[in-house]
Amino acid sequence: RKTCIFDKANVSLPSRRKGKISLFNNPYKPLQMYAIVEIAGFQYKVQKDQYVYVNRLAGEVDSVVTFDKVLLVADDKDVKIGTPTVSGAKVEGKILEHLRGEKVLVFKKKRRKGYQTLNGHRQYLTKVLISDIVA
Repeated sequence: RKTCIFDKANVSLPSRRKGKISLFNNPYKPLQMYAIVEIAGFQYKVQKDQYVYVNRLAGEVDSVVTFDKVLLVADDKDVKIGTPTVSGAKVEGKILEHLRGEKVLVFKKKRRKGYQTLNGHRQYLTKVLISDIVA
């Protein structure tokens, strides 16, 4: 086992051969509070002051949105897992802009038949700034 010379507590660290340092026992970086929240049918891991691109939300730019379907809340002390959601927990965010994603090309072809089509698609997205996580 290796020891950290920078840490005053001289925490023992696992060697590199045994795997990566996990999220919960990393002595170099304290764990920030994060949450797993369900937005428009998709689950996102969010932290405070993070930008999240989600499917288009009904709301005006610069309006505040609240997400109540919080599935997990974790900080450096404990982890709260919901059954199915954490009671009393919510994530607040601010809609920054409505935009469209990058173009995805859908190409279909049947060989030796002379059939080929090319379609493009751009998803409608909303950029949300996560302002607060209330556990």
